Amino acid sequence: MRAATSTPLDRIGVGIDTARYGHRVWFLRPDRQAAAKALTVLENHDGYQALQQRLEQLHQQHPQAQFHVRIDAAGQYAANLEHFLRGLALPLTISIGEPKRNKDYQKAHFPKRTTDDTESQAMARFAVVELPDATLPVPPQLALLREVCSRLQAQVKQTTQATNRLHNLMARVFPELATLVDDFSARWLLRLLERYPTAERIAAAHLRSIQQIPYLPSEQVEPLHQAARQSVGSLRGDVAETLVRELVTQVGHCLDHEEKLRQLLENAYAALPPSSHVQVRTIPGIGPATAAVLVAKIIDIERFASPEHLVGYFGAFPQEDSSGVDANGHPLPLGTLRMSQKGNDLVRSYLWNAARSGITCNPALRALYRRLRARGKRGDVALGHCMRKLLHLVFAVWKTNRPFDENHFPWEPTEGAPPATPAPDPVVVEATAAESKDKTVGHTQAVPAEEVVTTANARVEETAAPVNPPPPAPTGSASSRPWVDYAFLRQQITIERVLSHLGVFAGFRGRGNQRRGCCPVHDRAGRKQKTFSVHLGKNVCQCFQAESGVQGNVLDLWAAVQELPLYEAALDLAATFGLRRNREEEPVGGTR
Repeated sequence: MRAATSTPLDRIGVGIDTARYGHRVWFLRPDRQAAAKALTVLENHDGYQALQQRLEQLHQQHPQAQFHVRIDAAGQYAANLEHFLRGLALPLTISIGEPKRNKDYQKAHFPKRTTDDTESQAMARFAVVELPDATLPVPPQLALLREVCSRLQAQVKQTTQATNRLHNLMARVFPELATLVDDFSARWLLRLLERYPTAERIAAAHLRSIQQIPYLPSEQVEPLHQAARQSVGSLRGDVAETLVRELVTQVGHCLDHEEKLRQLLENAYAALPPSSHVQVRTIPGIGPATAAVLVAKIIDIERFASPEHLVGYFGAFPQEDSSGVDANGHPLPLGTLRMSQKGNDLVRSYLWNAARSGITCNPALRALYRRLRARGKRGDVALGHCMRKLLHLVFAVWKTNRPFDENHFPWEPTEGAPPATPAPDPVVVEATAAESKDKTVGHTQAVPAEEVVTTANARVEETAAPVNPPPPAPTGSASSRPWVDYAFLRQQITIERVLSHLGVFAGFRGRGNQRRGCCPVHDRAGRKQKTFSVHLGKNVCQCFQAESGVQGNVLDLWAAVQELPLYEAALDLAATFGLRRNREEEPVGGTR
């Protein structure tokens, strides 16, 4: 054994199982024998000094040996240890993380034992045999960003828990409130409950006093007051008021802390050293907070070989969920898809909001959303696909270090002219470096690690037929499809006229240009919820109900109501209201 110990070694495996107060360390030779006695390293100065002395002794005995250190960073307990090891003047190769892979390796070699010794020994064996790639050190600014992001994630969970407790309490104090309000963390609702915490207090208040609550929607005042007067809530009196006010205060404090942490997150992101990650902010729909969260969790885009690896990492893909029944007791049909529950909750929530913003300001997302809605996809499903598209764009701009260029591809057809065929997501873009050297943002499903996409001479292959086949250019024959100038068509009609024609505008409430009422798309089944917002001056609309998802201009609204593709909807709109389809022709038809 002494002779074997004195044999020069070219490498030594160091496996470290981390814990809150101390870490277990094993040292293995290439022949899987112990290179030194195992060591328990306490999380203090003396413990770290003991580890340094043991490593220096091994280095003196085997000056040619490279230390391959494997750290199981299942939590944040390895941060100080990693910082300490990287500061040592020793030949160290450090790999960190992959707790699932570490656990599987430990079970394969020690199937009947799970202890600190077996876990650290398994990691030392993995390090000396498998020689994993080194984990690059995280810059201090990025480490600070990750710390703030983790704290924000924890705070969001606390806010959700406090909001759920308030929702649960109000089920006994004022159960009808849940049928009128979707978001129990809305600031106006918290102010209302702080002033009038129970149904009987709301019922006794004057309507004028309730109307003075800041940001309380005017159309909600009378329904709230009426529901409070007829409430069947069983929890009343001073005790109920005290409990409600206490939870309202907790939710308010949680929201305030979230806002402070969000500002810290944006400040930490702005302080990052310049690199290609800054291109993420050039994608329309992604704000500073979303970019900060993505960078904090991605760390380095080189960790991902393709955009699909990034999509899988955050769980932005559909999974079949045909088990169980729906709200009406009907079995879910086969092939029912729902968003995967995998991935980081904080990233997914920010991506969802970014997708909602992107479908109005990002041409790639807007075109994808409209195509999916035209195919009959639900609004929330279409938004899920937009989340996936955002991650593809993030991968492309970060990998190529080029900003998003909204003009590099004809995402949507040019109004009034036969459009270039936009490839539905996903597409396969094939090109070689010889075809084009001008790299830019792409939209591929599988992209190689380095050669990402090209804009010129790229061949696009569709996986499905386009939703709206482009109409041929007018030829004057009766069989050709008429040319439609979409912009000119929209100029001839207001959204107020369309809503009046549909018989819903009379029920809208509000002042000035901003009005709110029932959605003409999904409320036709008889549910009267004022989820539809319209701006009469801008001629735009949006429904905030996920199952509807309708938004855009007057032509988008007509297409959703009539359940027609955009081109057919334009023809129908012109025929219904007697509008000219382009500037060269006379008005067609009359009002039906």
